[in-house]
Amino acid sequence: MELPSTVRTGWLLRGPCLAMCLIAATPVGSSTHADNPPLPRVGADACRAADVGVQVLGSGGPIAEGGRAGTSYVVWIDGQGQLLIDAGPGSFIRFGEAGLKVGDLKAIALSHFHADHSAGLAGILNSGSFEQTSEPLIFIGPAGASVFPGATAFLAAQFGRSNSAWPYLGGYLDGGDSRRPMIVREIAADDTENGILTPIEITPDLTVAAVPVHHGEVPSLGYLVKAKGRRIVFASDQSAFSAGFELALKDLSPDLLVAHHVIPAGEGQPIGLHRPPGEIGRMAAVISPQRLLLSHHMRRSLSRLEEGLAAISVHYTGPTDIADDGTCVVL
Repeated sequence: MELPSTVRTGWLLRGPCLAMCLIAATPVGSSTHADNPPLPRVGADACRAADVGVQVLGSGGPIAEGGRAGTSYVVWIDGQGQLLIDAGPGSFIRFGEAGLKVGDLKAIALSHFHADHSAGLAGILNSGSFEQTSEPLIFIGPAGASVFPGATAFLAAQFGRSNSAWPYLGGYLDGGDSRRPMIVREIAADDTENGILTPIEITPDLTVAAVPVHHGEVPSLGYLVKAKGRRIVFASDQSAFSAGFELALKDLSPDLLVAHHVIPAGEGQPIGLHRPPGEIGRMAAVISPQRLLLSHHMRRSLSRLEEGLAAISVHYTGPTDIADDGTCVVL
């Protein structure tokens, strides 16, 4: 099957780049053509030069399947990586490759506390211990439920001064040891039906709004980010039972929607945790983004990529990009 002309798997579209450009690496399974040369692995320079850019630090899922780090994104504003969304395993390496600094971050927002979205946080914060800044760092995450802790308890288990994994990093919680204190914003994630949107102003140019999404029994949040007039939606891990997410963002027409491409269609897939491609397309049709970026890939979804893209295009016919580690979308 030939991919639709609106689909880009790691290539820069030919023609002028007017409102948005995308720079990415060659993804798994893509081919090289003389008229479509492969682009650099890391697109941080393009994001750094832009007013606003979104860079994928990790485009992989929970299984170690090759060269993709666990899920992680950074929003660049005026040459600085100011917002980190998720911090999966391997994001520490991608963070350094992109030349990012913890001291430049204004906020960190974790969608939920599955390890493939959060296990890289300690390494990134440890790296920040070697930087000098006292500016508070806002930390956003869901409240606890089931066996999962809330944001406050999650941080305390890792960085508390006693009975934690890394008490020497406790300055991130209490401001000691010349480290940046974190201001924790814990958002209730239990109502996934009514479209509750909780905005948090980070700076005059940056607002992060959390909205609960359904991800099985895991308390989880999607995010709407507003950066210098641009709007970016991070759908996070969510199932098709996330009615409130669609209600809150209906007809928003954001500049970019980042959706997680985890499962193919068919029986035997965990549809109570993730949206299959057809449901990703239906969600995109409801939200109406100017561009759709598929990330959080797994081998099971990539192996049926053409089928998945066809299912998405039944509902959403706008430009669709396939993320790789290092992908930079300039807004």
